[in-house]
Amino acid sequence: MTYNVEFMEAAKKQLVSIKDRRLREKIVERAEALAVDPEKQGKKLGGDLEGYRSIRAIGQRYRIIYRVDGENVVVVVVSLGIRKESDKKDVYKLTQRLFSLGLLEDPPPSPEAAEGEPPQEAATDEMQESEGE
Repeated sequence: MTYNVEFMEAAKKQLVSIKDRRLREKIVERAEALAVDPEKQGKKLGGDLEGYRSIRAIGQRYRIIYRVDGENVVVVVVSLGIRKESDKKDVYKLTQRLFSLGLLEDPPPSPEAAEGEPPQEAATDEMQESEGE
């Protein structure tokens, strides 16, 4: 099944703020690759971002935060940016702030949740894992 990939307004603004055209193009290309098997790509996030997923773009530097809406066959890119541990501009912190401000909606329940899969570990696990990058 092929999904449509959509960018939320916040993600569009974040994309436009990247000055290097080549980087923007590579990020869009990586996001569009989510159209095929998006739930098999990236990592599940937890905590405030449970129901969202994160995938690396352009090596280890950029992250794309997205959610999969299987009912509507849509992948929604909600945020993207550079992974900067302990920085207020870190992509995960920015996404959590968008969520806490109500600018991101709760994602629809995933098929795994419907099957009773245990809750995913917190998003901080991926943050800790990427420290060695």
